[in-house]
Amino acid sequence: MGDLDSSSSSTYPKYLEHLSGDGKAIGVLTSGGDAQGMNAAVRAVVRMGIYTGAKVYFIYEGYQGLVDGGSNIVEAKWDCVSSILQVGGTIIGSARCKAFRSREGRLKAACNLARLGITNLCVIGGDGSLTGANLFRKEWSGLLEELARNGDIDNDTLQKYSYLNVVGMVGSIDNDFCGTDMTIGTDSALHRIIEVVDAIMTTAQSHQRTFVLEVMGRHCGYLALVSALACGADWVFLPESPPEEDWEENMCLKLSENRARKKRLNIIIVSEGAIDLQNKPITSEKIKDLVVKNLGFDTRVTILGHVQRGGTPSAFDRILASRMGVEAVIALLEATPETPACVVSLRGNQAVRLPLMECVEMTQDVQKAMDERRFKEAVKLRGRRFEGNLNTYKRLAIKLPDEKIVKSNCNVAVINVGAPAAGMNAAVRSAVRVGIADGHKMFAIYDGFEGFANGQIKEIGWADVGGWTGQGGSILGTKRTLPGKYLEKIAEQMHSHSINALLIIGGFEAYLGLLELAAAREKHEAFCVPMIMVPATVSNNVPGSDFSIGADTALNTITDTCDRIKQSASGTKRRVFIIETMGGYCGYLANMGGLAAGADAAYIFEEPFGIGDLQSNVMHLTEKMKTSIQRGLVLRNESCSVNYTTDFIYQLYSEEGKGVFDCRKNVLGHMQQGGAPSPFDRNFGTKISAKAMEWISAKLKGSQGTGKKFVSDDSICVLGICKRDLLFQPVAELKKDTDFEHRIPKVQWWLKLRPIMKILAKYEASYDMSDTGKLEPLQHHGDL
Repeated sequence: MGDLDSSSSSTYPKYLEHLSGDGKAIGVLTSGGDAQGMNAAVRAVVRMGIYTGAKVYFIYEGYQGLVDGGSNIVEAKWDCVSSILQVGGTIIGSARCKAFRSREGRLKAACNLARLGITNLCVIGGDGSLTGANLFRKEWSGLLEELARNGDIDNDTLQKYSYLNVVGMVGSIDNDFCGTDMTIGTDSALHRIIEVVDAIMTTAQSHQRTFVLEVMGRHCGYLALVSALACGADWVFLPESPPEEDWEENMCLKLSENRARKKRLNIIIVSEGAIDLQNKPITSEKIKDLVVKNLGFDTRVTILGHVQRGGTPSAFDRILASRMGVEAVIALLEATPETPACVVSLRGNQAVRLPLMECVEMTQDVQKAMDERRFKEAVKLRGRRFEGNLNTYKRLAIKLPDEKIVKSNCNVAVINVGAPAAGMNAAVRSAVRVGIADGHKMFAIYDGFEGFANGQIKEIGWADVGGWTGQGGSILGTKRTLPGKYLEKIAEQMHSHSINALLIIGGFEAYLGLLELAAAREKHEAFCVPMIMVPATVSNNVPGSDFSIGADTALNTITDTCDRIKQSASGTKRRVFIIETMGGYCGYLANMGGLAAGADAAYIFEEPFGIGDLQSNVMHLTEKMKTSIQRGLVLRNESCSVNYTTDFIYQLYSEEGKGVFDCRKNVLGHMQQGGAPSPFDRNFGTKISAKAMEWISAKLKGSQGTGKKFVSDDSICVLGICKRDLLFQPVAELKKDTDFEHRIPKVQWWLKLRPIMKILAKYEASYDMSDTGKLEPLQHHGDL
């Protein structure tokens, strides 16, 4: 892991030679509304560009800076983007620009770029900004010919810079761009909204109040919908899916029913662009007046406004933007004159390139469908994920009267197993409510398999799980105990409570427990029922899923702590911090935390290291102390090495860095398991658990009245996200993919991101580009 000499921009590793940026120049600009995470994207573009040997230029104030030129277009150096990962907004500024809309303005912009030899443009913004960039690319050769005719550039410049490459990244808190699962800034905006909602819920509960919360989203209801899912709101208003004609009466009925169930508060979330079926606005004030007039409830309105755009970016947005920035540079350097403008996007956990204008056109089609009151089509155009969110919200928020629910005569039990993980309670709430809606009787098992054996089983109702989404830990109680020694007792309990299916929410212990229950089916008939596991652990080490409930919350805790620690070092120069993270043998938290916090190194079990690597890192940090960035951050996974402990690394760094830098260490410990769940974990838990219950219902429905025993492998599964898809995988088939000794999957997708962290920290790294390079067709992906 040698140090990369950035003093010469032509230094790049041999394995990136086909990606050489030598003689190339990249311009990066942010345009339109700002979004948290834009700075992480700018940092990644600058550092990846310099890494490949290209010159990278900041274009200040968006397209206005492009038109004005001069001091608005400045070459960026490696150190220019230090300490910006955790900063919201955009350090290079963003401005609306009328001049660029005219050909005359674009002519000036082309002249400014051509004179500096910039023929690669990376634009971070919304659909308007990206449309402008594509028009500029199309006109480029004509603009240069006109400049040559006018004598503004010479013929050599005309020939040398004859085409412009454009790559876009979508920075928008509204998540209103078709083709991508998440736009840069959306997750951070959800963090701001949920922070406010959680705070409001405590005061609303005290006074038995109704709160109407208005969130951003003039043309897109994503923020409103997902925050409604994340906090269990009573009602939500979206531009894409207006309420039915008699919505006033229905909403008031729902609010009064909830109060009658002893619910002390009501939360109504309104998208700022909410409309009725006649395309007339539904304002937060109108809703407040309606509630006061019809129900007499004490009602308050809170308009969140620009709070949603502000603050520090979440871990998800930092990682997303860093990945997009690296991918954007690769796309620009691989582009030819024939390459159409593309947008770098996220599908599942994969970075993809999509045709820019097709995405823009589909985004505009959504608005057109809304304008023409084709609302069902508008929801479909938003994609399967949006449609799925809406359907899940409706199922969980509105309970049908008991007499309208078709009873299945089946009992389904839910259990938490392993260490607590934020988001477990959201998963339980979702399972209970979907189960009741499907006609099942739902049972909660308390204190894991031990509680199961001791008969700690109780029926749980719709109202019992109200308000659970935002609560951390495990309300049902959870233990690491495996079922092995309690099999007889557990089988008895399943028989006496007539349990027809089991949903297990937990980590690696839950996975092992599921294997033990599967093996015991021959001996115990009670286990011949559908069983499914939903992964929930901060370690993110469950085979069969790329993500686990709780890992995102833990990652945000690590990132926030690293930010504070780095800030403390700004006053005390020449200091290196060594931080130990959880995860068992799985290095997910250390690696991704390192990427999100801008660490210099992250030591993990999956990538063995020796004393030579440690010395190399010390030398790297010694060199770093000679620059303007006089602090270092090193993350260590708790079980990465038996001998190279946190204390050992701390002592080695202290000794080797003597006279150059001093060291501090910090073991984060159980704070990574605590706290309120992040918006991602609330929604992931809610949606994956709902899917698990749908699977159980389908299995039970197929066997109704037949007395069928479930003995096949496909009736005992792990439900997880793999790449872009939601997969039900038989636990028996996952055994071959599991390293049981170290409690991790044999193949882990996130290891592919490890080189990005190293490159952005100025180390040489071999970047696996097998997944990059193809422009993909635009289609809807994603089950969640």
